[in-house]
Amino acid sequence: MVNTKRARARPGDGAKLREEILRTAERLLAESGTEEALTLRAVAKLASVTTPSVYLHFSGKEALVEAVCLRVWDELGTRIRDACEGTSDPFVTLGQCGRAYIHFALEHPVQYRVLLMRPNDAEAIPPAAEACFRHMVGAVTACVENGVLKGDPETLALGMWSAMHGCASLLIAQPALPWPDDLESFVNHIVRVAGFGSALQSALPGAAVPRSRDLAAGMDGLAKTMRQRGAR
Repeated sequence: MVNTKRARARPGDGAKLREEILRTAERLLAESGTEEALTLRAVAKLASVTTPSVYLHFSGKEALVEAVCLRVWDELGTRIRDACEGTSDPFVTLGQCGRAYIHFALEHPVQYRVLLMRPNDAEAIPPAAEACFRHMVGAVTACVENGVLKGDPETLALGMWSAMHGCASLLIAQPALPWPDDLESFVNHIVRVAGFGSALQSALPGAAVPRSRDLAAGMDGLAKTMRQRGAR
């Protein structure tokens, strides 16, 4: 159970009280596994404060839920930087970025669902989505500068992000689907499909669609070349 005892904040010590409320809400979220448990009244009771005290810092439940979920979001940037450390090839780095993103989402399913799987009616991009987008744009831009991808980095990033987000969202929202036992290999497969597919698509002229026989022959030739280079 959540520990309801706390040191009483001094009058006017709003920052301390806000932090206590957020810590209590974070523990409640971890215990319950759902944002539905985060009512202002429930959090106030567990934090041993009055409900009006919570309203002083959060306009309502949605504001409290978002603030709690955003507490883990800085970790995403750290995870991506750690995953890409030691890789100098931008295309390899892009893949590492995608894997880190999906693993982060799966390790924080409640926060991910709250921040990125609910409709956004606001005109501005929410902070969590903006952070994810910028991480992806940065990795894609390096690939465009390197020549492995061709096109507008933001458009390419949206395509790549759609694949990563789709994988993460389905794994979180539809656990009963026949997912393979080896999820690590599955995630790697999705990342590779998104990366290789983006590289091929960006190299094709306009809306050209190669015939099946030509595509198969081209892919066989590319695979043979990559195997030969990898053997050296």
